[in-house]
Amino acid sequence: MLELRPNCECCDKDLPPESASAFICSFECTFCRDCVEGVLGGRCPNCGGNFVPRPIRPARLLAKFPASTTRKVKPEGCPKAA
Repeated sequence: MLELRPNCECCDKDLPPESASAFICSFECTFCRDCVEGVLGGRCPNCGGNFVPRPIRPARLLAKFPASTTRKVKPEGCPKAA
């Protein structure tokens, strides 16, 4: 099941489950649109993979399958895209 992480790993921006600004790689690393398009140049700094928009879980299923509340943030920030 997709973890639906609550924030961007670069800038710590909140990304609620219904956010259309959340992007993930195949390992579910989660970043906001601004960081994906600007800072990261479309490549995950953790695995090097590409990003896709994170699916939005229907609200009726969030009670049974809640989003994660565990925040992940890179303390050193994200590297600029080459």
